[in-house]
Formats: sequence, structure tokens, C-alpha cells
Amino acid sequence: MNFQQLRSVREAVRRGFNLTEVANALHTSQPGVSRQIRELEEELGIDLFVRAGKRLTGLTEPGAQVLPIIERLLTDADNLRQSSRDFSEHGVGPLSIAATHSQARYALPSAVKDFREMFPQVTLSLHQGSPQQVASMLINGEADIGIATESLTQYPQLVTLPCYTWSHAVVVPPNHPLLHGEALTLQRLAQFPLITYDEGYTGRSHIDDAFKREGIKPSIVLTAMDADVIKTYVELGMGVGIVAAIAFDEDRDLNLRGLGAGHLFAVNMTRLAFRKGAFLRNYVYSFIETFAPPLTRKVVEMAAGAEAGEQFDI
Repeated sequence: MNFQQLRSVREAVRRGFNLTEVANALHTSQPGVSRQIRELEEELGIDLFVRAGKRLTGLTEPGAQVLPIIERLLTDADNLRQSSRDFSEHGVGPLSIAATHSQARYALPSAVKDFREMFPQVTLSLHQGSPQQVASMLINGEADIGIATESLTQYPQLVTLPCYTWSHAVVVPPNHPLLHGEALTLQRLAQFPLITYDEGYTGRSHIDDAFKREGIKPSIVLTAMDADVIKTYVELGMGVGIVAAIAFDEDRDLNLRGLGAGHLFAVNMTRLAFRKGAFLRNYVYSFIETFAPPLTRKVVEMAAGAEAGEQFDI
């Protein structure tokens, strides 16, 4: 039994049983992947995969039982390497962060700048995506930490910690009717075409839920995952924008005006996550605390040590 065999099995599951993609991911050949899997099956004395001819189509029952053990062995091996590097290469190495656009664009820059000054020899990689993509990158080991909304708590493979709460804001061109007259309500807002986030992004579900509770069907004419894109089309006069409040800056967005919408939509929670069982190098703890000061190393370690399935809050 060797690690290449274990990686072949894990990647076969992750890549939807497509051995061509597995071979590309592992920088080997498709016959090589097939051989590694077959040799492991022969050693274990069980079939790990259901086959249709030469194609893999799914996991067998024994395969489903064995897969978590394989995942754990590979995680432990990676942790061993990371731990040794922490001693031999103190303050040197990579840090991969996965985040939604709003977090990457508006919440992370100051933390990244401060961290860079503390650890100039750490190479930072920043990946953007939906909360689902952020979770996937963490689970697959493509990112060390992820920053997104509450939806990260839906993945039992992740440890999640609360960072900060935030609300939405309404953005309009200067002299827009919503800037004058009565207080901002969902009814008034629904009188205009709306531009906001794609489903699954940046608290969009809270926006939809608020209108649904009031029995209002708003006219959403454009959606995007990027607040800057939303603001661009608001400036063009295409509609009223609903964005994360952190995405509006009156000194920067000179062609727009902002209205607080915290009373209209539920408060959102930004969470930080990492894969359960993953070894975090010392500088990763430092980055976490730089981004969210309440998340000290002690707090993070307590969360990581909590029982599986336990919700952790500070």
C-alpha cells in the first residue's frame, strides 16, 4: 500500500470517477491510475468501485466504508509534512485563502496588508468564488482557510467560526426618488427595478426571504456576484442596487448615494472556515487573528477540538 494508490482512489471520487481528469490532477497516465486502484483493491481484497466495463461508475459499499479512512490517512500525511515545515521553515511557505468577492474586495485587504508586513516570506494566494465553491476548495485541500457567509456551516467537513455581522445597503443615483419623502420600506423599494446578487451570494437569501414574508414580488432585472458590477449598472440608471453595506463608500462611490437597509433584511454573518483535521501552521493562526481579532489561537484550537457536528460560537 502506498500514498499514490490512496490519492488515486480519493481523486477518482472527487473527479466524478473520470480517470482522465484523475490522471491530469495527479500528473500521471490513465493506465497508471487504473493500475494503482486495482493494486490497492487486490491488496485489500475488496472492490472499491462499481465498474461498467473499464469505466468507474461509483463506490461499492466497502469502498464507501474505506474512503473516510483513506481521506484521514492522506490528511494525516499532509499534516505531518506541514508540522515539520513549521519547525524547519518558520514563517516561510504558502497560504491559500478562498473567499467570496465581497470579502476579497472589501474585508480582506487591510488584513492581507498587515499580515504581509508581519510575514514577508509567506506567499499568499487568493481565490474567489461562491460560498459553495469556497467550501469545495477547502474540502479538496485547495485552500487553507475560507471566508464567506453562514452557508459554510452546511458542510460537516469544515470547522467554522463567526467573524463579524453585516447588513445590506440600497444604492441609487443622486436625486433618486428613494432619497426623498417617506422612510425606506420594502413596498417603496419594490416600485423600482432591482439589481442585486446572484442566488447563493452575499446574503441574497435574506433579501428574497424579506420580500416573500411581505407577499411582495420584486422586479429583479439584473443579478451579479460582484458588488462593483451591480453599482456600475445602477450608475447607468438601470435600477436600484442592493449590496453589502461594506461595498458602498461615499468617498469612493461619488456617483451613487447609499441608504441603510439593515431594518429591511436580516443581519448576515461572515464566517471563517478550515477543513476538519487539517494542520494549521503558526502563521495561519496569525492571519486568522489579524482578520478577526476575537479568533485567537486558543479560540481556533478550541473550535477545532470540538466534537463533530457541534456548533461553535464565541
